[in-house]
Amino acid sequence: MVKKVNRLKGFSYVELIFSVAILALLTAVATPYLEKTIQRKKENELRADLLEIRTAIDAYKKASDEGKIAKVLGESGYPRRLQDLVTGVPDITDVQKRKLKFLRRLPTDPMYVEKRSSNGVELKPEDSWGKRSYASDAKNPREGVDVFDVYSLSEKKGLNGVPYRQW
Repeated sequence: MVKKVNRLKGFSYVELIFSVAILALLTAVATPYLEKTIQRKKENELRADLLEIRTAIDAYKKASDEGKIAKVLGESGYPRRLQDLVTGVPDITDVQKRKLKFLRRLPTDPMYVEKRSSNGVELKPEDSWGKRSYASDAKNPREGVDVFDVYSLSEKKGLNGVPYRQW
């Protein structure tokens, strides 16, 4: 009668080390790619948000120029606050005085999210954007009585080498 020897089946120590080394190598290669992918996604979101807000500001100005929004003599016709684009302003040409609204919600700057206050309080979306008034210079934007343009408050540079503030 021949005795059968039961051998335990499994991985040897060398095979296990080799497998872990391959996983570590794959992780080291994939991590920078994943970081760039996340940054690219945030940049696309920033582009879309800037376009959305700027389009709404332009629509507000157009409505003001068409006489649909009450305007004081000497004002630029741009919104006084970003929040006016969401809450709306009365349409003075409408008999029922319905509000003209230009945005459903004001997006938060995706690049400025990391600069939340240290006590963990969420920033309001309108506080996450830099605002340029009509009277300020493009190279040195300042806030003023109206909102002519918005820009990111992030100090970082994009993948294209241009600071987010200049987008």
